[in-house]
Amino acid sequence: MNSNLAGKVALVTGASRGIGREIAEKLAARGAKVVINFASNPAAAGEAVTSIQQNGGEALAIQADISQVSEIERLFQETLQAYGQLDILVNNAGIMITKPIAAMTEADFDKQFAINVKGTYFAIQQAHKHMNKNGRIINFSTSVAGAMFPTYSVYAGTKGAVEQFTRQLAKEFGPSGITINAVAPGPIHTELFTVGKSEEQIKGIAGMNAFGRLGEPEDVAGVVLFLASEESQWVTGQTLRVNGGFI
Repeated sequence: MNSNLAGKVALVTGASRGIGREIAEKLAARGAKVVINFASNPAAAGEAVTSIQQNGGEALAIQADISQVSEIERLFQETLQAYGQLDILVNNAGIMITKPIAAMTEADFDKQFAINVKGTYFAIQQAHKHMNKNGRIINFSTSVAGAMFPTYSVYAGTKGAVEQFTRQLAKEFGPSGITINAVAPGPIHTELFTVGKSEEQIKGIAGMNAFGRLGEPEDVAGVVLFLASEESQWVTGQTLRVNGGFI
C-alpha cells in the first residue's frame, strides 16, 4: 500500500458506487481514512466499506441527503466525531436529468440544482469551517459543459456553477494552504451515463475522444488522487478536463 495519504481523513460524497466508490477505494489504498457518503443505498455503501476494509484500509459509511444544508452539517459533524479531523473533501455526488427544454419541469430543474449546486456549495462551506490547513477540495464538473449536447442544458448549467465556485473561492481558501479544484470527466462507463442510452448512442459518443472508448472510473480517480496529494499544492482554482481528448 502506497501510504502518501497516511494520517489523512477524506470525505467522498455519493461514494457508494461508480466514480465515487472508485475514488474512495483509491484514497483508502493510499492510506487515508475514508467516509463514504450515500443518499439511499445502504447496501451498496456497506459493500464499498467492506471492500476497503478487506484490502487493509479504514472506512465508514454515513447517510446524508446533500440537497439539505442541515444534512450536510450533520455529515460533517459525524465525520469529525468519527475521525477527529478532515483533510480531503471530494464533492462527487450529483444527478443528471437529460431532457429537451420543452420537457424540462420545474421539479427536474430544482432537483439538479439542489444536489449538484447547493449540495456542493454548502459542503465547501463546511470544509471552510472544519478542514485542516493544507487540505484539499475536489469538486466535480463535466466536460459536457464545454460541448453543445442537446438535452444537457440544465445538467451542464449546474456544473458551470460548480466551476465558478471553484475559481472564485480559491483565494478564500489560499491563506490556509487549502487547494480547491474541479475535475470535469468526459463520458464515463457508469450507470449515470449509460442509463437511457442505446448501444448505438453509446458507441457513437465513445468514438468522439482520441482513444475511441468510454472512460472508466479509474481514469478519473487517478487525477483525483493527484489533486488530493501534496504534489498538487501549486494547483488551485482550476478545472481539469479528464476526457481522453473528448473536447
